[in-house]
Amino acid sequence: MKRIAMLLVLLACSTFPNFLLANDSEDKIGTVSGRVVDNAQKQPVAYAAIVIKSADGDETITGGITTEEGTFEIQKLAEGSYTLEVQFIGYQTFIKQLVISKKNRKVELGTITLMEDTQKLEEVEVVGERTTIEQRVDRKVINVGKDLTTAGATASDIMNNIPSVNVDSQTGDITLRGNSNVRVMVDGKLSNVPVAQLLRQIPSTSIKSIELITNPSAKYNPEGMSGIINIVLHKNANIGFNGNINMGLTKGIEAKFNTSVDLNYRNGKFNFYGNYGTNIGKWVNDGFIFRDDENSEQLFDFFNNNKSHLYKLGVDFYLNDKNTISFFTNQNHFNGKGDGITDVRYNEEESRNVIQFFNNVNDNLSEQYNFDYKLDFAKEGHNIELEVDYNRFNDDEDANFRSRGATLFPDYMDFVDTERTQTIANLDYVNPLDSISKLEIGLEARLFETDVDYASTGLSFNSNGDLIPTPSTEFIYGMDIYSAYVTFGQSRKKWSYQVGIRLEDVQVKADTNRVRAFTDNYTQLYPSAFLTYNVNEKDQLQASFSRRVDRPGLGQVNPIREFATPLISSFGNPSLVPQFTNSYELNYTKRLKKGSLTAGIFYRTIEDEINRAVYVDRLDFNKLILTFDNFDNTSAYGFELSTNYRPTKWWNINGSFDLFSQTQRGITERLQGDQATATEADIVVEDVEVENTAWNLRMNNSFTATKKLTFQVFGFYRGRNQNLQFTVKPMYFINTGARYSFAEGKGTLSLNFNDVFNTMRFAFDGDRPYVQNGEFNWESQNLYVGISYRFGSGKNRAKGRKRRDDNTKKTGGGIL
Repeated sequence: MKRIAMLLVLLACSTFPNFLLANDSEDKIGTVSGRVVDNAQKQPVAYAAIVIKSADGDETITGGITTEEGTFEIQKLAEGSYTLEVQFIGYQTFIKQLVISKKNRKVELGTITLMEDTQKLEEVEVVGERTTIEQRVDRKVINVGKDLTTAGATASDIMNNIPSVNVDSQTGDITLRGNSNVRVMVDGKLSNVPVAQLLRQIPSTSIKSIELITNPSAKYNPEGMSGIINIVLHKNANIGFNGNINMGLTKGIEAKFNTSVDLNYRNGKFNFYGNYGTNIGKWVNDGFIFRDDENSEQLFDFFNNNKSHLYKLGVDFYLNDKNTISFFTNQNHFNGKGDGITDVRYNEEESRNVIQFFNNVNDNLSEQYNFDYKLDFAKEGHNIELEVDYNRFNDDEDANFRSRGATLFPDYMDFVDTERTQTIANLDYVNPLDSISKLEIGLEARLFETDVDYASTGLSFNSNGDLIPTPSTEFIYGMDIYSAYVTFGQSRKKWSYQVGIRLEDVQVKADTNRVRAFTDNYTQLYPSAFLTYNVNEKDQLQASFSRRVDRPGLGQVNPIREFATPLISSFGNPSLVPQFTNSYELNYTKRLKKGSLTAGIFYRTIEDEINRAVYVDRLDFNKLILTFDNFDNTSAYGFELSTNYRPTKWWNINGSFDLFSQTQRGITERLQGDQATATEADIVVEDVEVENTAWNLRMNNSFTATKKLTFQVFGFYRGRNQNLQFTVKPMYFINTGARYSFAEGKGTLSLNFNDVFNTMRFAFDGDRPYVQNGEFNWESQNLYVGISYRFGSGKNRAKGRKRRDDNTKKTGGGIL
């Protein structure tokens, strides 16, 4: 209670800084206000520079930036004549003459529309189809135009088109700058739904933009070494009844169907909205691993039949112009059936051959309930907001393992029931102290608990090597996090900065009926700082710093077996401690005559790095145990370059290149000598250190044939990279697509042919813990057909809600 009381005092004090910083003089009576939108889709332009100059434009007097809603207010202007300029990368500068007098103290400019640079009036329709990249104060924003949405049916399909982002097409695991310790949010919210499952349920046509927050400020929760990926969806709050329908079919070896319906009704003080999305299909994967030392081969063949349904219902209640109450609920239901065959063949000793048949049924339900109250004060941008978010996730998995061949692999069944709850409550206060200063203060409580109940009909080896019934295990893992943050920012002429700090107190407790309980309590400070310099209208520099943490996720500490094949078993490590990262970045953005260029470098120092450890199973030297461990401090660095360029009015290019390098450390064991006669003395322990440098190149070309018809060619190349176990061979593909709009632009028909030359596959070589090579394939070559149609119209009056992030993570990153 003392801790909470202290944080409340901090929040209360934030209402007084105006008295401390006020320096008004009686002759500065003028105020200029307005709202900035783009010319294509009439969307707010956040963080645009507002510059007040002398009447002749030679001297800069003062200025500021627009809010996330695109609004601005410049105060304390003396009587006289001025030139106002609105500047933003990729748009023509807006210029207007102003006069402040005693009879004209408040100048309200209304809506200011920024025009795309080099774009003629007759080309407005084309502008709406472009994808642009914006470098904002604390994030890179990829505004998803129609060219990117032709690349796939779902969010998962288009992620590999985003600079610095990679998605494993088999597992759905996502990485940012080569690191899987990344948070994934949708509209600033996290769900208990696993990341891979969630991304495959979001139609690409529902995505407005994707934000890469690689160095989040103190306002954001500090989890995730490589930062946050926030997917921003279109929210329709138009007056009247409006909607959007999307349907798609993907055909590879098997067929996959996705549909979504978004509906909205706005009338008076109420805005009702809802959507339904489904993704139904079958997936095929296969691969092999060959071991040189014993001339053996593992052949894998997997088949999945999945159905997922996502429902959302919400209401905004506008009590008046200053008070808004909102509520929404997400309900996500997933049902999956999987079949797999692992065929282990010993080419010189066929008596050891074994085939394992695997099938499972997985059924889960995620429920999210969100309440939000926002109070706007008289001053523009001055508000306080309370949000409470409750999630509940239930998952039941039944897995059946059957073997044929060697008697050392008996048949058995695993039953795993998981129940997870999370409650997040946060209070945020924002106060624009003056035209150039902004203060933000917040409090937050996050409460998590997960209960995993495991039972099996199988047998296990005890310490004597005897087979005994596998014991049932219950694992309870809870984490409570209480935090407070404060950030302060100013914009002075060409310079702007933001500094902040976050205080977190963390209490972790875990227990199991088989493994001793453990606790971990710690308090940490997480500072952040941003400095931006606008060299001129075309060039911008930014430097930033933040401290972050990777807390061990449930899958990394859970002692219950995660998965097993005849030769590999995976377990968590309950003794893991958090990994801390200091992240430094420098970014440069240049506005070109026909596009823009963004470049950046980053450097990270990592303490107590969490990584994989590979051990030889002491009960069977032919098997491996995968787990996790903490390792010595390490570092990582990288470079990024992205561009948007339009050589002609009918050809648009989006390209990006990123390179990252990291020292990876881990533990692996290998056998020395003949496996048949080996003893524990023949096990060699190696502390592995790998210098991994990897790079990715993406190039998207969009060609406008007519106002209604566009074509696209997208190429991707990922260079060779090294992890603790394998050297991964280069990966590359080429996608093609076409898009046709009809019904006066309300309807869209898309056709894609992905991986035209069928070159995309995961292939590797390795020598730890055995000399081996392998390859895995999936349905990368496929044909997609999609259609969308929107209906309804009206003036948009959407409520702006904050984009709150994050909770704790699952194995290797994600959202759990």
